[in-house]
Amino acid sequence: SLFSAIYNMGAGILRGVGDSRRPLYFLCISSVVNIVLDLLFVVVFHMGVAGVAYATITAQGVSALLCLVYIIKKVPILKLDRWDFKLDGHLVRQQLAIGFPMALQYSITAIGAMMVQAALNVLGSVHVAAFTAANKIEQVATQVYVALGTTMATYCAQNMGAGKVKRISRGFRATTIMGSIYSVVFGVLVFFFGNMLTGLFVSENLDQIVGLVDIYMKCVALFFVPLNVVNVYRNGIQGMGYGLLPMMAGVAELAGRGITATIAAGKSSYIGTCLASPVAWIFASVLLWVMYFYVMKDMARKLYGTNKL
Repeated sequence: SLFSAIYNMGAGILRGVGDSRRPLYFLCISSVVNIVLDLLFVVVFHMGVAGVAYATITAQGVSALLCLVYIIKKVPILKLDRWDFKLDGHLVRQQLAIGFPMALQYSITAIGAMMVQAALNVLGSVHVAAFTAANKIEQVATQVYVALGTTMATYCAQNMGAGKVKRISRGFRATTIMGSIYSVVFGVLVFFFGNMLTGLFVSENLDQIVGLVDIYMKCVALFFVPLNVVNVYRNGIQGMGYGLLPMMAGVAELAGRGITATIAAGKSSYIGTCLASPVAWIFASVLLWVMYFYVMKDMARKLYGTNKL
C-alpha cells in the first residue's frame, strides 16, 4: 500500500543517515496500534475480515506519518525545497540501474516459491500444512539474517558515500563471523527442537504434522551458514551500487530451487521439496562469494589503480 511504501522509504532514508532506532520505534508503535484496532474492530464491532484490513491500513498509516513527521521536524538535512523536485537524469538512471534488478530479483524469488508449492501440492494437504508451519518456524529463526542483510546494505552505502571503501571488507568479515556463529548455535536448536513449535501454527493432524515439520527443520538447519552469506553479501553488494550482479545470484537461486523442486515433484518426495531452499542457498552463496571478490577488486582498480583495497 501507499502507507507501507512511505514508511519503507522513510525508514530507509533514516537508516541511511545513521538512525536505525527510530524506524524500529515507529514499527513497534504501529504493531501495537494494529493489535489494539484488531481487537476493537473484530471483537467489539464484529467487523470480521474487513475490520482486520482497516486495522492494518490504519497501523501502516501511523508508521508512515511518524516517519514523515520525524524527518521533517528532526532531520534538517533531509528538508526538501522546490529544487529537490527537479529530476536529475543521471540520478534517475543510477537509481533505475540498481532498483530494477532488485525488483526482478524479488520476482525471481516468487517464481521459485511457486515451483516449490507446485511440487508440494502433489503430496496432499497434510504435507502442505506441515511445510507451511515449518516455513513459519524457519522464518522466526532466520529473521536475524534479514537484519544483517539490511545492516550491510546501509553500512556499505554509507561507506561508499563517505569514501571509506576500505571499511567495507571489514564489515563483510564481521557480519560473516556473527552470522556464522548464530547459524551454528541456532542451527543446532532448530535441528533438535524446532518441531516443538508446531502447535503454535496448526491444531489438526498434529501427530502426523510434527514428524513432517521435524524433517523440514533438519533439512534447513544444516544450511543456515549459506543462508547468512546470501543475505549479507547480496544486500551488501547492492549497497555498493551493483544491481545486476545480485540479481544473477537470484537467478542461481531460482535454478537451484526449481531443479530440486522439479525432481522432488517427479518422485513425490517430501524430503526433496524440503531441500529445495537449501540447494538454492548453496547455489546463490557460491556465486555471491565469487562476486564479492570481483566487486572488491573492481572497486580497488577504480579508486586506487590496484587489485587490492
